[in-house]
Amino acid sequence: MAGRQRAGDGGRRGQQRAAPSKGRAAPAPRGRTQKSTAKKGGGQPRPPTSRQFASRGAGRTGRIAAPGDDKRKPEKTLGGEQVEGRQAVRELLIAGRRKVSEVWVATDLLDGETASDIVTDIVDIARSVRAPVQEVNRKRLEAKARSEAPQGVIAFAAPLVETELAEMIKRRPGRAPFLVAVDGVTDPGNLGAILRCCDGAGVDGVLLPRHRAVHISPTVAKAAAGAVEHVPMALVGGLPAALARVKDAGIWVIGLDDGADRDLFDIGDLALEGVCLVLGAEGAGLARLTRERCDMIVSIPMLGRLSSLNVSAAAALATYEIARQRRATTQQR
Repeated sequence: MAGRQRAGDGGRRGQQRAAPSKGRAAPAPRGRTQKSTAKKGGGQPRPPTSRQFASRGAGRTGRIAAPGDDKRKPEKTLGGEQVEGRQAVRELLIAGRRKVSEVWVATDLLDGETASDIVTDIVDIARSVRAPVQEVNRKRLEAKARSEAPQGVIAFAAPLVETELAEMIKRRPGRAPFLVAVDGVTDPGNLGAILRCCDGAGVDGVLLPRHRAVHISPTVAKAAAGAVEHVPMALVGGLPAALARVKDAGIWVIGLDDGADRDLFDIGDLALEGVCLVLGAEGAGLARLTRERCDMIVSIPMLGRLSSLNVSAAAALATYEIARQRRATTQQR
């Protein structure tokens, strides 16, 4: 303790000796030279350029950019980095929309006697697209899985990229927009099944609420059986506001709800126009504000004793009814 105090006192005395006296300029530190910012012959110091300040922080980011330089807008992503299930992984590799960093396959599935055709196909496709394949003990693989039954296959990939709503509602020659909006579905199995139906029925895009709803998880991707690779999706901050934009684009907004007076099968030629089908949440159905944004509410007629269908089953019926109407008209022409 005494030694530290003496060292501290000496440091203070050294500081006092180094203090400049009145009327004298402080001497420059040894080993350093002072650079004048003034031009030769006197004059004002040269002002710093924007490039000088632009380099601040370059050591942290690795990028030097002057103020005003264009910066690339980051893409909005939906998740889905971990894909489980044989069909989902196979479609991920075939689609080729995002980079696959690695594919895990349970060691027992690669046995020559028990290997299935789809597992062999997954390995072959992965190698053809230069995605590393790793044989993993089944116990380790299932510990890594986030769905109930990964089927001995997991892939790790870049996240899915979101499609902008403005792109979805854009009119294209010869094809009226066909969209589906999901109002607060929270069960991942239901959302996956809905996406699978949308792909089969030729839906152009799906609107998903950003809050109070399930998003793309391994369970959703597995239930969708690869549909997440092909169906464009947009996350919207508020579904009622998004539906207002859809209506402004000249697209009919049709809600599906049990309490409607009009049947789904009565929409007729309206299916040929731009359509956005709105599906309600499990149990609660359409929210009040969402219902108010709909141009029409329709229901699926129930001929038995039950009053409603599961939302994914209702999505299958409704999307294929619209697809049937459109296909029948096209064939007549």
